[in-house]
Amino acid sequence: MNTIDTISQLLHSSNSQFRFYDIGRKIEKISKDKFEKIELNQIPYPTPSQGHACIAIAFWQKQSPQPYLWLLKLPLDERGLLNQGARNHFIAIIIEALGNDLMQDANEKQEELLKNNPYLYTPAQYKLAALNSKIKFELKQAPSEYLLPFLAYLSGKDSWDNWQMVGVQGITDFAVRLKENANSDENYSQILINALPHIPSEVLLPLCGALENEALSVGLIDALLDLLREKLQLTEDTQNKNEALIQIQQHLLRSLASNCHHIHVKNFVSILLAQQNIAPELLITLSGRCWLALADTQKLMAYFEHLIACEDQALFNSLFKDLVAIPTIRPIVFQCMRAPERSSELSQAIGQLFNQVQA
Repeated sequence: MNTIDTISQLLHSSNSQFRFYDIGRKIEKISKDKFEKIELNQIPYPTPSQGHACIAIAFWQKQSPQPYLWLLKLPLDERGLLNQGARNHFIAIIIEALGNDLMQDANEKQEELLKNNPYLYTPAQYKLAALNSKIKFELKQAPSEYLLPFLAYLSGKDSWDNWQMVGVQGITDFAVRLKENANSDENYSQILINALPHIPSEVLLPLCGALENEALSVGLIDALLDLLREKLQLTEDTQNKNEALIQIQQHLLRSLASNCHHIHVKNFVSILLAQQNIAPELLITLSGRCWLALADTQKLMAYFEHLIACEDQALFNSLFKDLVAIPTIRPIVFQCMRAPERSSELSQAIGQLFNQVQA
């Protein structure tokens, strides 16, 4: 067997068809070309999560379209580049267990080797459901049996409180088909827009978790923003930190994660950052899911000022480190650090952060 230097080579050597997905912050496809550049350390990993690249690899043979799935968590260095030693170790474990036949039925010893692979991990169930839906949709496979019950629920013909038969897999199957059905008689986006004001939190929260991975229609973006504004106004009116309400606000903000480039979302974030107070939970969601909406110096500076207002140095440190690790945001973070108009409080918080790092 020829020398295998990359995961891409390993998959090619087994004559597999394959696809890569980021499963850290969102579920998002990574092109083969981009993944090859990541493996060769030509570019940093674009969406790091706590110092790691969280990757799903779906692979299959032409004669058997049912894909196998590897879920990996590989460490990154301080520049966001893939740790080559860890990647090589992962490849060595796979070759020792399976050789160049990745599809073979593993015997007991091989199973033990694979199970002890330190780079395999299991993401949250809602992410697995979203990943499963996305892979099936892209491979033109049938959705789960849970899609039709969810569509029936969204029709509103039954009680909105009768959500017990709704399955998360049905919700994610629905979400990945939003774009496909945009111009059909059964317009999923319009169905959801009509249902959105009535959906209880038990369904709304997992629905938002599914929507965060998808490009949405303008109408649906606006409907989600309207609902989010309504929920934010409730907090402002009551002057009460209602944890359940803030959780809904967080999830509605998450639902827009893949649409942060849209002008309506950008405008909303600008207005949000202009408010006097923002709940820490929303600041966490902005950095974790909607970082692209912070991708200019003015917005990011305002974001950091809100972080300081939380008077929680540990939170500031955590979110600052999270943002500076994202390649698209890192240079803007450095601009904020050097900006002459930064507040003394921001300078002090950054100073404390670096003092702790050096200690």
